[in-house]
Amino acid sequence: MRLYNTMSRRIEDFVPIEEGKVSMYCCGPTVYNYAHIGNLRTYIFEDVLKRTFVRAGYSVKHVMNITDVGHLTGDGDDGEDKLGKRSRETGKSVWDIAEFYTKAFFRDEEALNIIRPDIVCKATDHIQDMIALIERLEKGGHTYIAGGNVYFSIDSIPDYGKLAGLRLDDLRSGARIEVDSNKRNPKDFVLWFTNSKFANQAMTWDSPWGRGYPGWHIECSAMSMKYLGEHFDLHCGGIDAIPVHHTNEIAQSEAATGHTWVNCWCHGEFLLMGNAKMSKSSGGFVTLPSLEEKGYDALDYRYFCLTGHYRSQLRFSFEALDAARSARRSLSDRIAALKAEAEPSSFPSEAAKAYMDSFDAAMEDDLKAPEGLSQLWQMIKDSSLPPADRLAAAYHMDGILGLRLSSITAAEDGGSGAGEEEQRLLEERTAAKKARDWARADAIRAELEKRGFIVKDTPQGAILQKKV
Repeated sequence: MRLYNTMSRRIEDFVPIEEGKVSMYCCGPTVYNYAHIGNLRTYIFEDVLKRTFVRAGYSVKHVMNITDVGHLTGDGDDGEDKLGKRSRETGKSVWDIAEFYTKAFFRDEEALNIIRPDIVCKATDHIQDMIALIERLEKGGHTYIAGGNVYFSIDSIPDYGKLAGLRLDDLRSGARIEVDSNKRNPKDFVLWFTNSKFANQAMTWDSPWGRGYPGWHIECSAMSMKYLGEHFDLHCGGIDAIPVHHTNEIAQSEAATGHTWVNCWCHGEFLLMGNAKMSKSSGGFVTLPSLEEKGYDALDYRYFCLTGHYRSQLRFSFEALDAARSARRSLSDRIAALKAEAEPSSFPSEAAKAYMDSFDAAMEDDLKAPEGLSQLWQMIKDSSLPPADRLAAAYHMDGILGLRLSSITAAEDGGSGAGEEEQRLLEERTAAKKARDWARADAIRAELEKRGFIVKDTPQGAILQKKV
């Protein structure tokens, strides 16, 4: 396995702390609203990463948090608790809101065929772990109290901001005027809020510093160390977490332990809506249920995400999603046609294994999912391979892609209904186009239209769509 490590800014060989095992922590959702599809792109990338580790022979311990308290409307310490704000808007309790959106999140993950983490830990279940970690930081001289709140002092460590490439001198000289005048350094952050800041906070707990609630960043440090230890392999999340959340996690975790906390950091890029990243604060976000209401399958969106590399920005449009849906339906048709002819081979040929090995090599080289999809399409169109071999290779690849290919039948999954003869004609048209025999290509298109199918050209090749 080779992965891009955000900390070193290069692709590195993955070397686990314990041979054959991967300890992996992923930042989970803040459950005050539905996850938008930009959020879900990150969880799809992390799922593909986990599946690739398993394919490479590793045992993976995957931990993910649920932020049900402490995440403010600002990325730093400004604003108010998102759950509290949502509670006022809806009239529902913060506890009911957190429970409702937690269930909604896992419903989305199930629809997207994302494997559930081994451990899902709620922030509200681990307040004492957070308090214990703050006390540890306090004993180490890394905190101060101002205005009733407990702050982490970034000046207490020598390398604050190393993940994001921030320099302390620049932070000091270029600091804007902060709303929180209690901070000694503008980049200091709150570990524990008391009622002195938010008198009407709905979720509060007793602590050595007064009744209050934890800052956003402390939860991930406390829970990851509880379940994975004080030194683990891999921490994942969205790229937007780098400059504040993950930077502050590293600061407090390594201040507490005195050593490297995480060996490798992996981040997924933004999903763009127009020219901007998709976000809830903008109000223009798209949810998975809203796509399903428009007639898309959740796996259409998963397929769409696989067409872009996780470290590249991906631009969402319904035209692009339509292309992904058509491509997935065409793939479903081909799998259904193969299943009508054979069962997957238990002993694939060397030619089939070559495709499988090429696919695995692409995925193990920093998760090159678009290249992996290309290998799948090349293999599935290779008529020199027997149907049993093509099925076996497709199922092997789908162990990482997660498109539920083994569950496809001719009648389900919104396929076009095209059979083997229609697929053969489509491949003949592709060959005719390559030979610049435009007359023959047009004749085949006309024949397919007579049979009730529209030919659509996509980046993955020509596909068939049922006329409506």
